[in-house]
Order: sequence, then C-alpha cells, then structure tokens
Amino acid sequence: MRVSDVLASKGSDAIFTIRPEASIRELLDALAERNVGAMVVSDDGESMIGIVSERDVVRKLRDVDNARDVTVASIMTTDVQVAAPDDSFRSLMEAMTEHRVRHIPVLDDGRLVGVLSIGDAVKHRMEQLEFERDQLNKYVSGG
Repeated sequence: MRVSDVLASKGSDAIFTIRPEASIRELLDALAERNVGAMVVSDDGESMIGIVSERDVVRKLRDVDNARDVTVASIMTTDVQVAAPDDSFRSLMEAMTEHRVRHIPVLDDGRLVGVLSIGDAVKHRMEQLEFERDQLNKYVSGG
C-alpha cells in the first residue's frame, strides 16, 4: 500500500494553504472554518515553505504579549516531514510516530499534491482491516 492509496481513499483532494505573511487571526479563522489542525504555508498554493499547526500556535505564542502582531512565518515549522505518493504507507506511519507529527504534506516533484493527517491514516488502516476481516469471513463461511 502506498501514500497515493491513502490520498485516494481520503474522499477529498482539498489542500488548505496559508500565506507566510498572514496574521495569526487569519490562521485561527482558517483552521476553525476548515476544521483542520494544520495548514501548509505556501506563497502559490503549489510549493511548500513550511507547515503551521495548532501545536505551533500553542507552543510558540504562549509567551507572546501581542499575538496579533505575529505572522504565520514567525511560528511555522520549516523542518517538515514530507512524503511522496510512491512512499509506502508504513513509512508514512513510521515518520508520524518517530517525529511525533500529526500532518504530513505529500509532494510530487516538489509540488504539493495533498496533506495526510494521522486521522486519515488511521481511517484508511481501519477500512483495510475491515475489508480483510470481511474477506476472511467469506472464505471461512464458504461464501
């Protein structure tokens, strides 16, 4: 199983990005409106500069006196774990676990083609296990 399989099963190909010069208010509004925990930071919606998550907001703004003056660029993560469509599902899960990240952008030749969350990965794995169970039950029952 490949990362591209998880992207295909996700049910949506929407990629939410935000500009590096966006305000924290814009970021918070965008996260809430889209009901997502992270957004890729991009100038053009196709390339990736970084990623900004709810964790970044909490950890990097807690000691800031006036968060309204802060931009996304000042709190984003630039050392981003990424995946390629041909990477294995296992390597995706290992990267999420080892680096303790919940969102991994998927890049194809440097172009952003998707973002996978830990929730997407777990959902895909559960569907896979249910399919395998159903196939086994058919085999065992002779159907």
